[in-house]
Amino acid sequence: MLRIECPCCGLRDHDEFRYGGDASVTRPGHDDPDPEAWYRYVYVRANPAGLHREFWQHVIGCRQWLMVERDTRNHAIASVAFARKAPAKKSFTQTSLAQKSLTKKSPVRKSTA
Repeated sequence: MLRIECPCCGLRDHDEFRYGGDASVTRPGHDDPDPEAWYRYVYVRANPAGLHREFWQHVIGCRQWLMVERDTRNHAIASVAFARKAPAKKSFTQTSLAQKSLTKKSPVRKSTA
């Protein structure tokens, strides 16, 4: 059974994750008019035997995108990391400042009529 060690949630069964594709493929620029580049990006994939980098999303959990390095011959996972920068955790001061700004009373306007 394939189990993935989520950096946020810990060791989880692969059923909690959604496969997101090959992490080693470079996407063409959004303004790239070359149809051959887009064809290669969408349809042409290597089928490596050995270590391979893949994107996985923890859909039944923290919802983070992860980059998993997995051996395709035996499904052994070599490493798991956030696909992007780790999510920022709010500190106590950030939370308390946000709550204070929500509880401020707005000035009362006097009617001139």
